[in-house]
Amino acid sequence: MNSRPVYYLGPQGSFTHAAAKQFLPRIMARAAASAPSEDSESTMLRPAEDVTQILEAVNAGQAFGVIAWENNVEGYVVPNIDGLIDAHNVVGCGRLSVAIEFDAFMLPDDASEPKEVTAHPHGLAQCRAFTRQLGLREVPAASNAAACRDITSGQIALGPRICGELYGLVTKQRGVQDYQGSRTDFLLLAPRDEARSLMLGDDKASTEYESVIAFIPLSTGAGVLAGLLDLLRDAGLNMTSFISRPIKGHDGTYSFIATIDAAPWQHDLKTALENIIRRGDWVKTLAVYARQERPDPPVTSWMLPDGGAGGHGSLATHETLTGLQAQFM
Repeated sequence: MNSRPVYYLGPQGSFTHAAAKQFLPRIMARAAASAPSEDSESTMLRPAEDVTQILEAVNAGQAFGVIAWENNVEGYVVPNIDGLIDAHNVVGCGRLSVAIEFDAFMLPDDASEPKEVTAHPHGLAQCRAFTRQLGLREVPAASNAAACRDITSGQIALGPRICGELYGLVTKQRGVQDYQGSRTDFLLLAPRDEARSLMLGDDKASTEYESVIAFIPLSTGAGVLAGLLDLLRDAGLNMTSFISRPIKGHDGTYSFIATIDAAPWQHDLKTALENIIRRGDWVKTLAVYARQERPDPPVTSWMLPDGGAGGHGSLATHETLTGLQAQFM
């Protein structure tokens, strides 16, 4: 196991690189090796040009991989969800969170007025206030580290702080992200027959798990999706996320991705999945990992977007109900 590389979205210095470093000791430990040295890190961690390369290497059993999964500001990394749905022999077996902070960099000898800002699309989306303040045109890059590596005159690159040192850049401004406390969750990917051995806490009977599962109802019509959700509810399962993705090239067809507090081999979820398959729907496990503690804050009125109706503490007065008419127009 320890002879195979761990691919991450490169180049060096990306947030995915930082996540891969955190996953590496687990891979080494499961390979019954000593704690990773600098040599083993440099040998095993391999930058990839894109996520497709990562998925193909893992799918062929030639490597492990790390991909970005969900950001607490911008949400899911949708192309990575689609890639995992389509990958035959790839499953997520670990999840961890990396703090996301962006510094703004320029070339050291660049005296021109910056006109453009470059970063991964998620990075650009998380630094819009800074971009608007300077009136910069956005230029998407394959990754934040790639933006820093490939920066040209007249550009500002957004990336992790380490990129300044790695690529010989000067820092124009630190911490330019719109929101403090931004974090991105990353998945460790493995071939399906090896994933179980890489799950942190798998040897503990008390371990709580979380699973990401894709469903495709093979029949359509009123109540089909509600029936699927009823099976999960009736099994007493807690679902923390539910999203849909179109099946590309087929109008009106969708896959539904649920994050559930259980593992597929545990009784309640196993039974629910068997019932879903029995009724003719398609099911695929995308990831299973030991569940970490998650915040469970109350949603207060100041968090709610403008222009809606209802919420905690709302009074169903005649005026409130009359005003609802505007919400349905």
